[in-house]
Amino acid sequence: MNRNTAIAQVQELMQDFAGLTGLDPVGASPRRYLWTDAFAVCNYLGLFEKTGDAAFRELALRLVGQVHHTLDRHRADDTRIGWISGLSLQEGELHPTAGGLRIGKTQPERGVNEPFDDQREWDLDGQYFHYLTKWMHALDRVSRVTGNPDYLGWAIELAHVAHARFTYLPKGSSKKMMYWKMSIDFSRPLVLSMGQHDPLDGFVTYNELQLVASQDFHLTTESCLTGEIADMTGICRGMGMATDDPLGIGGLLCDTLRITNLATRDGPVYATLLETVLGSALAGLHSFAGSGSLRIPARYRLAFRELGLSIGLAGVKTLTVRIGKNHHLYGNYDTLNQQVRAIHKYMPLREQIERFWLEGKNREAGTWTEHREINMVMLATSLAPEGFLGI
Repeated sequence: MNRNTAIAQVQELMQDFAGLTGLDPVGASPRRYLWTDAFAVCNYLGLFEKTGDAAFRELALRLVGQVHHTLDRHRADDTRIGWISGLSLQEGELHPTAGGLRIGKTQPERGVNEPFDDQREWDLDGQYFHYLTKWMHALDRVSRVTGNPDYLGWAIELAHVAHARFTYLPKGSSKKMMYWKMSIDFSRPLVLSMGQHDPLDGFVTYNELQLVASQDFHLTTESCLTGEIADMTGICRGMGMATDDPLGIGGLLCDTLRITNLATRDGPVYATLLETVLGSALAGLHSFAGSGSLRIPARYRLAFRELGLSIGLAGVKTLTVRIGKNHHLYGNYDTLNQQVRAIHKYMPLREQIERFWLEGKNREAGTWTEHREINMVMLATSLAPEGFLGI
């Protein structure tokens, strides 16, 4: 696909998304979902940077405001009211991320005495750590594009509270662990197991926020995430990261790009971690490419998961350039170079995935229409990934 002509498709997708969810025109009860909205904010910023049209920047800022006034407040069907942080209305406006942010699921969270149901839990509200890290990333991008440090401050505040609530020290252990899902008010875990890539997401995001705070905005102690970074270092150590899930593989590839960006900007050089994450992504690509998943009909496929892989692959070219230009920083450069070269043979998967989901007949499948908003936003991100990837 000609990437220059993709912008018109991205604009159409993002305009449709704005209308469907009550962003533009503004609806009486906007539908907000944290994961989708994090990507959408980045897409609008990317469109602003590409076109110079300030209307896209305004949509990004309006979306941030809607997310904070929807997902940082208790649900309309909850007996509780106000900010989920418990702050007063005025204080909550100043600190909209102090209590975390709801996922935005249509059904309320599981009650205190309600039994756990693994299948039903996916449809219930609460808080996910990996959604919160995506929102931290989106707020970071807003700060960098607008030059306003308030958004970065909210991202850092969110990092502090999310880390404190999701991590815990198991009895009799010296190594911290993480919960997969927490209740809306952070009072109890809803899913005890740990997300495979949550610690890596946290580690990379915390490093990114701390670097931007010090280099771009010259913030000091109030933005320090050193303790949180140390915790995540311990949790990540020895963890297996390989997965055959395309969304997970794409996330690993995005994280490699962000890790190299730290080094490029004279931040920390995590050469061993970079090798581990690249190796895990490569193993996942080999498994996924050989699975035949991309040959089955649309009704059996989840677009947003495949598009997550496509987005990760979109950063491989920049990743290759960064590693090559900074080879002197990496004692394991030869290994890194071999890994990246091996990943290049999977680049055609990006075009294959995009071409499939741009076909109108494939977007008539139930798997597209049932997840329409997240699918269309991530398709837009794949077609124009610069806003999300920061490249």
